[in-house]
Amino acid sequence: MRKYARSKRNNVKDLLFKDFQDQIGFTFKNEKLLKQAFTHSSYVNEHRRMPYEDNERLEFLGDAVLELTISQYLYHKFPTMSEGELTKLRAAIVCEPSLVVFANELSFGKLVLLGKGEEMTGGRERPALLADVFEAFIGALYLDHGLDAVIKFLEKTVFPKINDGAFSHVMDFKSQLQELVQRGGNGTIEYEVMQEKGPAHNKEFVSKVSLNGEILGIGMGRSKKEAEQLAAQQALKKLKNEEKK
Repeated sequence: MRKYARSKRNNVKDLLFKDFQDQIGFTFKNEKLLKQAFTHSSYVNEHRRMPYEDNERLEFLGDAVLELTISQYLYHKFPTMSEGELTKLRAAIVCEPSLVVFANELSFGKLVLLGKGEEMTGGRERPALLADVFEAFIGALYLDHGLDAVIKFLEKTVFPKINDGAFSHVMDFKSQLQELVQRGGNGTIEYEVMQEKGPAHNKEFVSKVSLNGEILGIGMGRSKKEAEQLAAQQALKKLKNEEKK
């Protein structure tokens, strides 16, 4: 009876891993590697007679692969950003809270193989565990498919968030815009609050940024600073697009 229950659980997991591969668009040549990425040390400790390996070595590798791929993307996307700013932005992306968001969006928690004790204490939803699993998965994908596959995976899961400004709270768009304008000798940047909306405890500000009287960007935020940063981000996009023409 116990063997039957275990076999049933394994079949369910196999189906989950198959659906997961369909979801991400990559089929692992070495499926053991994929399962290892989701195998917590507590599971290995409870199944010592089985040939299971935990995901800790893959986590180590995945951390380095993430650092490299994110660094490469940021280097090309933000050509005017200083080394210090790039480092700060990368740290905001490759950190536990962000990795947990990425893992949860792909329902990584359902796939994790846990020991009974870890399961009972809510390990499947523990942030540190999910962040580790995300890094381990990146390591497994790299070993099985190579760096290009990792980049393609990040193009679907992480890079769009960077483009949408999910990490704008650590990015100084105003400094980047100032640097770009000064480098081109194009004139003077000016910021102006166009509108304040809402009650005192929940205000929204709308700011514009202009270059020699021409509006380059408009941003809305909970503070003047945030609104100006978002206006500067919009202005940077506009100026960079004009440079490409």
